[in-house]
Amino acid sequence: MKPPMSQAELVADQLHRAFYGEAWHGPALIELLEDVSAVSAAAHPIKDVHSIWELTLHIAAWDSAALVRLSGRKCQPEGTANFPPVAKSSEAAWRKTIAKTKRNHDKLVKTVAGLPESRLQDRVPGKRYNFVHMLHGIAQHELYHAGQIGILKKACAAANIGGASPTVR
Repeated sequence: MKPPMSQAELVADQLHRAFYGEAWHGPALIELLEDVSAVSAAAHPIKDVHSIWELTLHIAAWDSAALVRLSGRKCQPEGTANFPPVAKSSEAAWRKTIAKTKRNHDKLVKTVAGLPESRLQDRVPGKRYNFVHMLHGIAQHELYHAGQIGILKKACAAANIGGASPTVR
């Protein structure tokens, strides 16, 4: 019988599920991105709404911010650090964005899984909340944007943009 997971391992598991799958709610971020083309990712099918690509870069930015905070430094992404612009819109650049987002997330999950329990209760530098609160927030943040991506996929499919698949679970 496996020993019970530590609180850090449980949080890391939730971060992993929100990102890769087997989440309770439905499709996770990477599951939603699997069939998205660069054309669909860069599209703005809904006026004044970030694109799938911009949301993916934003998620990566916040996973990186969490790592900076876990290292003991203050970090509050703003402006283009919060929503990095899409530099080059090509299929190769889109795949590179997904790969970088996965690497950032994998590093975060590995870091969190290895945290001592006491570290989770430490205050985030420059904030009024602790790391466990922040990390649950990161998982919630990724799921929030995954929901937006699901809607954007449907909007792209309805507008016949980039061969988007209308099927979102």
